[in-house]
Order: sequence, then structure tokens, then C-alpha cells
Amino acid sequence: MFNSLSDRLTATFKNLRTKGRLSESDVNKTVRDIRLALLDADVALPVVKEFTSAVRERALGAEVSGALNPAQQVVKIVNDELVSILGGETRKLRLAKNPPTVIMLAGLQGSGKTTLAGKLGKFLKDQGQTPLLVAADLQRPNAVTQLEVVGQRAGVPVFAPERGNIAGHDAVTGAIEGTRSFGDPVAVAEAGIQEACNKLYSVVIVDTAGRLAVDENLMQQAADIRAAIQPDEVLFVIDAMIGQAAVDTAEAFLHGVDFTGVVLSKLDGDARGGAALSVASVTGRPIMFASTGEGVKDFEVFHPDRMASRILDMGDVLTLIEQAEKAFDQRHAQEMERKFLAQEDFTFDDFLQQMAAIKKMGSLKSMLGMMPGMGQMRAQLDALDEREFDRVEAMVQSMTPFERTHPKQINGSRRARIAKGSGVTASEVNALLERFGEAQKMMKSLARGGGIPGMPGLGGGAGKKGRQPAPQRKKSKSGNPAKRAAEARASAAKGSGGSAFGTPSGTSRLDASALDTSQLPPGFEKFLGK
Repeated sequence: MFNSLSDRLTATFKNLRTKGRLSESDVNKTVRDIRLALLDADVALPVVKEFTSAVRERALGAEVSGALNPAQQVVKIVNDELVSILGGETRKLRLAKNPPTVIMLAGLQGSGKTTLAGKLGKFLKDQGQTPLLVAADLQRPNAVTQLEVVGQRAGVPVFAPERGNIAGHDAVTGAIEGTRSFGDPVAVAEAGIQEACNKLYSVVIVDTAGRLAVDENLMQQAADIRAAIQPDEVLFVIDAMIGQAAVDTAEAFLHGVDFTGVVLSKLDGDARGGAALSVASVTGRPIMFASTGEGVKDFEVFHPDRMASRILDMGDVLTLIEQAEKAFDQRHAQEMERKFLAQEDFTFDDFLQQMAAIKKMGSLKSMLGMMPGMGQMRAQLDALDEREFDRVEAMVQSMTPFERTHPKQINGSRRARIAKGSGVTASEVNALLERFGEAQKMMKSLARGGGIPGMPGLGGGAGKKGRQPAPQRKKSKSGNPAKRAAEARASAAKGSGGSAFGTPSGTSRLDASALDTSQLPPGFEKFLGK
């Protein structure tokens, strides 16, 4: 989404790193480049003016002039201002003290409200809530059916008493206690909340209708639903790819419905991302969630500080860690740690478990994109074929349980069978086994504290045991008898190998003849054996 903006800002900051001090002209040029980058990303003009004005004022102050590294200080200022226009801090859902919590979704048609209802339901379900989706969009053809399909994928129940618009024709079939037609979205929303109360659902997510453009009927219907159900949260779902139009749409919904938070959808697209940088600042409402794909798991809490780091190509390691904690089993991680410290072989069974955990985390490209500095390797990331992992998994699955734990026993005939079973060539199986063997050696080397082969200075790891220095080889005795006798006398004089009291080894008594006994007390001679 922010590739173009990220590239331009990175290039701007790269030019600053060569300067030891920043003059006013340097700051003005940097601010001008930032302004052009934001305008090119389709950010709203008032937001651009406010942003660049704040950056210029701080960059010309003592904050930068007294810094040891002015370029890094300017990057910090830009990061702080990006966090500010993106909302400042993370805003979480406000849950009702007395369930159910009612969440209403609003937005234009095509913004992704129905898909997002399922994603939000899955997100809340994973947090221990019991959500219910209510199909109150009765105008868009097959909207109810779509919500049922999304709810089934997310594992969340859907309340849909009315089929709504099917193939362009209204399908109004019943009434609620003789008061309103089931075709009335307000009545459906009210009935959905009553259903949640009766069956003790903790959260109700109401999917409402949209239009291709803002009109009076849309606003009136959304306002009527809000007045009837009194939601705890009204989430405005906006397509992050519509650019400047996002600001006008957001302002119209703000005055017509008065939403409490924003959800950005389609952040995985290739648009310039101006909506994300504009809507929070213009409306004064926080961005709460972001939708990053078509799957029900492609949904995350919006963190302004982490999004600013992504834009500046500084990565998002915290989100990556959170995803890993959710995907990796704690007991398996402890078992892997035990194997590593015990220097046990890493097997193909362990490899399969690691592969399954990585798949739970989502797309490998998106995970690698969260690493700092990966924006400079975007071409390599785009060329990454994630289907290669499926082929590797197929080869491992074609192995017998014995072969997975004893890869060295896989001979030529076994390799041919594995290749045939997985639909690959024998050379690909050979390459896999060769890489796996190198990985086993590297893990053992790390466990012994030897570091990664070919990378000096990485020894002394946690698994390194206290190793005693290698004993020195004893020098052979000289062949010269006179020299050999001299060495023996020197060794005896040092007292090496003596007893605890300093008596040379092999000597049971002192040599009394070598002592001067004239100074000893009377009668002490008997202790010397004289």
C-alpha cells in the first residue's frame, strides 16, 4: 500500500545521512521532498500542510541543531508526526458492561463491510467472545448469502431472518409480531439484538447496506438503525484505495451517522495509501482496525506507531512477534529448545510442525515485509514463489516415518520413490536432503557455541558448555643424559606434583643431611631421623 511513499521518504533521508550539520536550506529541501511524496501518495492537502509545517518547525529548532546525528533526528521527527496524523495511540474496542456489545458497520457499497463483519467476528471469537452477525443489508443483491458464507468460514453464527434482495428482486416474506415487515433493515437489526439477548451472545455485529455514492436515503437508513439499536461502537469501513474521495466520504458519514472509529480495508492493494494518512486527521476519529487480505485471518488491530515504522521502512517487529506467539505452540517450542540444548538431531517431523506454524502466521511475503530494511529488497520479495514451500512439504509428506527421523538412510531407491510420490524430480529431493543436512550441522554448531559456519564472532551461545582447555602434550625427554639429568633436577626444585604440604612427589621424608641443625631446639633431631 505505502510502497511509493516509503521509497520516496527513504531516498530523502538517505541524502541527509551524508551531512554532519543541517542548514536551513537542507531542512527546506527535505520538507519540500516530503511534501511532494505525501501529495503523490494522494494525502489530503490540509493534512500535508499541517504535517510539513510541524516537521519544518521542529527540524529548525534546537532538537536537530544540537543532535549528534541530525539525519536520524529528522527521521525521528517525521516518525513522530506520522504517528500523530495516524491517530497517536492504539484505540481498542469498548465492550459494554452488560452484554451484548452492539457494533454497527457503516460505509459505501464495495468498501468491504460484509467481509469485514466475518473478520471482526473471527477476531472477537479468538479473544473468547461469542459474536453473532446480523444481516441487515437487504438491498444489495445476495448480500445476506455472502454474509452467511463469510460467517461459515469464520465459524461465527449469522442471524438472517430475511433473504433480502435476491438476483435483483426483493424477497420480503414475513413480519415481526405484526409491526414491521421483515424487509425493514431496522426491524432486522432490532430482532438480531433480541436474538443475542435470548441466546446469550456477548457481541452483536450488524452489517448494514451501502450505496455506490453518498445519498440521503443511505444516511437516513443508517441513522435510523443507529437510533433503534443504540450501538456501543459505530465502525466506518472505508476502502483505502479510493484516495482523496475517502476524505469527502468520511466527512459525510461523520455528519450523517457520527461513527466512533474507522476500519481501513484493502490495505494489501497497490494504491498510494492517502486515505489512511488523511481520514484520522480530518475526522478526528481513530483508525481501529486494518484489513489486509481476503482471508478471515487477514485482519489486525491498527497501531499508528507500527504503521509509521512500516512507512519509513523500519519494519514492524512487534506485530511479527505477536503473530508468532499466536501461531507457535508453546509445548512444541519448549521441546525444540530442549532438543537444541541437548544437541539432538532436527528431524523432518520438526520441520513439518514449523511449516504448519508459519502458514498460520499468514503470507510469507507479508511477514518478510515486516522486517526492517526489507523495502530495499522489494523486487526479491515480489519474485518469491510461495508455492515452493508446498512442493517441499509434499516431498516430506512422501517420506515414511522412519525416513523423516533418519534422513541419512534415504538411499537412491528411496529418493526415487519420494520424488515420484511428490511429483518432483530426484534432483529436487537430493537438493532438499543436502540443505536439510547443512541445517542440522548449523544447529549443532550453534548448540556447541561454535556459531554459524562462515560467520566469525558468533560463538559462545547459550548452549555452550564449559569446555576445559586441551591438555598440553608432555615434551619428550632429551636424548642427552646430562641434559636429561638437569631437567629432572629443575623439575624437582619446582616441587611440581608434590603433596599438599609441599613435599616433592615420591619423597616420604626430608633429607636431614642437607639441613643445618645447629639452630634447632634441643632434641629436635629425633624428628629428622638423625
